[in-house]
Amino acid sequence: QRQLVESGGGLVQPGGSLTLSCAVSRSGFNINNMGWYRQAPGKQREFVASISSTFRRNYADSVRGRFIISRVNAKNTVYLQMNSLKPEDTAVYYCNTFPQTDSYWGQGTQVTVSS
Repeated sequence: QRQLVESGGGLVQPGGSLTLSCAVSRSGFNINNMGWYRQAPGKQREFVASISSTFRRNYADSVRGRFIISRVNAKNTVYLQMNSLKPEDTAVYYCNTFPQTDSYWGQGTQVTVSS
């Protein structure tokens, strides 16, 4: 059984918005630091954003000011609100702990930014 399930991806025009969700089916979620990562075609997976158990947030320079990470512990869910999307944001987006736990990588959710 997968422990992290991402959803909410899709096709969006440049300048548009999407909100991704990550449902976590494991105990202890509220004490974990969580993160979003992405992998564009032909590139290595990279860090996007993280949120600590005390709601401290950190962002990659490429998304700071456009993306917002949040969490609802009562729902064991992490969100990534993505605004002002650019074609270079096109990638498969994954959630995981922060730092990552190799055994938790899921299938991710595809985000495509194109006109």
